[in-house]
Amino acid sequence: MAKTKELLGMSDEDLGVTLKDREKHLFQLRFQSATDRLETPSEIRKAKRDIARIKTIQRARELVKLADLPVDQLATRITALDKKVSEDVPGKRVAFRQAKRLKRFHAGKVAVAAKTAKTGSGK
Repeated sequence: MAKTKELLGMSDEDLGVTLKDREKHLFQLRFQSATDRLETPSEIRKAKRDIARIKTIQRARELVKLADLPVDQLATRITALDKKVSEDVPGKRVAFRQAKRLKRFHAGKVAVAAKTAKTGSGK
């Protein structure tokens, strides 16, 4: 079980590797649980919490990166994801969810920019 401070110190690639490792460990624990060989049932809960911590850190880092992107680049990403959703390719559901999140983020960023422009031009 990794502590939050340790996870925050890891790079994005290390977090991805750790996430895959934790998910694999959780799968093994569930398999042991199904075959009645699990010695400590609390390990499943700990593995789930570790996975949630890692995903939370990854999402926070993603939001920081998105906040630095200009509005037009966000629109380009949304267009690319919408195109992927409309095609019949694997990963459609993930692309749909990503596009939905980006659209919300984009709308908020556009609203803030409009509000700033409105108050800035009134002076």
